[in-house]
Amino acid sequence: MSSIWDERYAIEDYLFGTEPNAFLVTQRHLLMPGASVLAVADGEGRNGVWLAEQGLRVLSVDSSVVAQNKARALAQQRGVALDFELADLLQSQRGENRFDVIVAIFIQFAAPEQREQIFAKLKRSLKPGGLLLLQGYTPRQLEYGTGGPPHAENLYTEPMLRGAFADMEILHLREHDDLVSEGAGHSGMSALIDLVARKFS
Repeated sequence: MSSIWDERYAIEDYLFGTEPNAFLVTQRHLLMPGASVLAVADGEGRNGVWLAEQGLRVLSVDSSVVAQNKARALAQQRGVALDFELADLLQSQRGENRFDVIVAIFIQFAAPEQREQIFAKLKRSLKPGGLLLLQGYTPRQLEYGTGGPPHAENLYTEPMLRGAFADMEILHLREHDDLVSEGAGHSGMSALIDLVARKFS
């Protein structure tokens, strides 16, 4: 999979832009300076770099070396430091109770059986009381065609996320349509779903 993403990211511009995801920015009030954050499938670093700018200790993980080179360049340009790890989410081990916050924005590349594994790993990696911030596309995104995977089984619904994170305290879960402007990769009206969940202490 990394070679496919290497090809997608091998353009001069940033595929998903350099500004942070809009949903993530709305959750700024939950992000305490000094907290440890895992930015999952962070690509070219737009979210990880923004998190570092908020004073958080960030580990930016992605499977594409091309994307991470661009993320390092963006971090240097913005004057912030964060850690990087080149890893496949399905193969990598994050350890248990390690992060205060996990940010998972548009990580819908996994089939349902793989998604269960990824979600389980994310939950294990959160500290008790830690927060998961997740945004994805709903199946209606296939009608818009403005980003995301072309397979309905990869997309999220409210019942699916409610079931997948039933062992966490769901603080916010909402489907909505909004205009997204995140580089050429995500551009136009989109069918979105947002989740904020807390791991029980």
